Amino acid sequence: QVQLVESGGGLVQPGGSLRLSCTVSGIIFSSSPMGWYRQAPGKQRELVARISSGRIATYTDSVKGRFTISRDNAENTVYLQMNSLKPEDTAVYYCNRPLGTTTVFYSWGQGTQVTVTV
Repeated sequence: QVQLVESGGGLVQPGGSLRLSCTVSGIIFSSSPMGWYRQAPGKQRELVARISSGRIATYTDSVKGRFTISRDNAENTVYLQMNSLKPEDTAVYYCNRPLGTTTVFYSWGQGTQVTVTV
């Protein structure tokens, strides 16, 4: 029922920037916290950024100061601005809800590939 569609990934050099977008349908978006996750080959999926319905943002330490999460409730879209990219940021990036104690993930979208390399 819930649909998550990620876009904006690509191939960039170290130090470059990308802006990811995630468009959401099937929920009351304006009242829903959202997050960005990433998964690199051989590693577990990691929550890198989250934003509350009140637009309070938090980040994992490895991306703090480089990434910015934002949302546009009129467009049902959450963004991830990624600056000063590093090779270790290479992963498939997904949006989904940050989990509370009584919640479950929405159905995962296809993700968008981010590759940072010379």
